[in-house]
Amino acid sequence: MAQTDHYIHSDEIHPIDIVESVATHHEWDFDRLADDQIAMVVEGQWRSYSITLAWSAREEVLRLICTFDMDPPEERLPELYETLNLANDQVWDGGFTFWAEQKLMVWRYGLVLAGDTIAAPEQIDQMICNALLGCERFYPSFQLAAWGNASPAAALDIALSEAYGRA
Repeated sequence: MAQTDHYIHSDEIHPIDIVESVATHHEWDFDRLADDQIAMVVEGQWRSYSITLAWSAREEVLRLICTFDMDPPEERLPELYETLNLANDQVWDGGFTFWAEQKLMVWRYGLVLAGDTIAAPEQIDQMICNALLGCERFYPSFQLAAWGNASPAAALDIALSEAYGRA
């Protein structure tokens, strides 16, 4: 039995239905905001992360936005933005931005599903998990840059690296 069979039991399914299935599988609280949008809150090690996924049929893109509150001192914004740039250089599958007006740190990613491509539940699960891992990995760096008076390079030095191999 394919791993997909654990999540989905239909051949034709909307991408947000797949997201809902993944969220149910992980026992994450979610709210189906519309046919093409779902929101959930996932507890991480450092904080709670708000995740929204939306499907755009016109662009054929499943967009993920993962946010967490951050209200850095105004005078530290240049260091925070430089730290964001350095962090984005280390990731392949999304990127960070800071929405100053909303005081939100944001991870964004778009999964292109052009030509009637159907996303596998494993793909969506990995997309959500990668967003959470990225936020967890760089959260301490953003905190250090904003409140620890560290240089962006020094702040990024504490970012948790991915582990390879076995202990």
